Amino acid sequence: MFRKSNWNLLRPAVAVLSAMAAVTPVCAAESISEAISEGKAKLDFRYRLEWVDQDPFAEDATASTLRARVNYTTADYQGVNFVVEFDYVAELFGDEYNAGGGNTPNSGQYPVVADPDGDDLNQAFIQYSHGDNRFRAGRQRIILDNARFVGNVGWRQNPQTYDGLSFVHEGDNGLAFTVAYIGNTNRIFGDDVPAGDHGHDTTLLNISKQFKNAGTLTAYHYGIENEDAAALSNQTIGLRFNGTRKMNERSFGYTFEYATQEDHANSPVNFSADYYRVDLSVGLGSATLYAGYESLEGDHLSGGKSFRTPLATLHAFNGWADKFLSTPDAGLEDGFIGLRGEAGKWSWNALYHDFSAQSGGVAFGTEIDASLSRKLGEHYGLLLKAARFDSDNPSFGDTTKLWVQLTASF
Repeated sequence: MFRKSNWNLLRPAVAVLSAMAAVTPVCAAESISEAISEGKAKLDFRYRLEWVDQDPFAEDATASTLRARVNYTTADYQGVNFVVEFDYVAELFGDEYNAGGGNTPNSGQYPVVADPDGDDLNQAFIQYSHGDNRFRAGRQRIILDNARFVGNVGWRQNPQTYDGLSFVHEGDNGLAFTVAYIGNTNRIFGDDVPAGDHGHDTTLLNISKQFKNAGTLTAYHYGIENEDAAALSNQTIGLRFNGTRKMNERSFGYTFEYATQEDHANSPVNFSADYYRVDLSVGLGSATLYAGYESLEGDHLSGGKSFRTPLATLHAFNGWADKFLSTPDAGLEDGFIGLRGEAGKWSWNALYHDFSAQSGGVAFGTEIDASLSRKLGEHYGLLLKAARFDSDNPSFGDTTKLWVQLTASF
């Protein structure tokens, strides 16, 4: 349901869309039937074996799942095309794991591996494009910046998508912006459980400007109203600057980000919390040394007041062991250092995290992550990945995770 307050934020996008429609674009197809018949289909498979040993669970988890995905995109007809995408996730060779979100209520003895079996209409949207502008209506992926605040959770077999409207402008002058309205979030747990389907009245605004030889400055405002999980409602305003520079034949990368968050709409707790992130990297021939610090403010004396990012691709942050998918009440500080690079046809990555509470000064633990990947010919790929979290706090159990993943795309 569209509400007046959120519709006001979308008016600039509607105005630009109207101007776009006044100009007839070059047509790739001469009829609707031709647009359908000349569309492109994609098929891919992703098999993953995930093993988890996590304290204090009585049993180790072993998840062996295969995701099949088919995507069809029609050709353009007067600037309009349609995209539809289906996923099917199957359990192979057993199901000794807790799929999370209430999908497997009788598997509480196992750690969570959030890959439930089942089928899903992953995307279904109509798109109008002209020049530097694009408008989408329907079920779609939305990924903003590094997916720290809004992402598709692409690591999980059933990714996160959004039902709503989005308008994207990407100009030749380095100016870009995204305006979106979300009416529903289709979460990784699937449609069979309430946790997999959250109604929203959410607006997203992200504006960026590239500066030559310096970097990209991004400003954003995310007003999240989760109608089914009020504790996840919040309002975030932030600034981000990232870029790379070459000096003495070395490449230096940098990211600086600050955001402030407060309660919003139906949030049950009044709070205000800050977020900081710094990333630095330097190229060393075929390898890159990188390090960073991230802080999500909390309050160890009062629950429900920590900085949180409920729409993020969380696996990409704060360690691959996924110990901090929800920000602790005391907040989180994550200092990390890593080295990544290539050796022949292989890509590799190794990093170390040190976690502690932002409020109260309590140590949470440390983590080592490592991965090795390569392409196997034109259509196939292999990923080997591991994570080991050593706890310094009884609230977070020691955890070891191992993954073997094979992909095929056609």
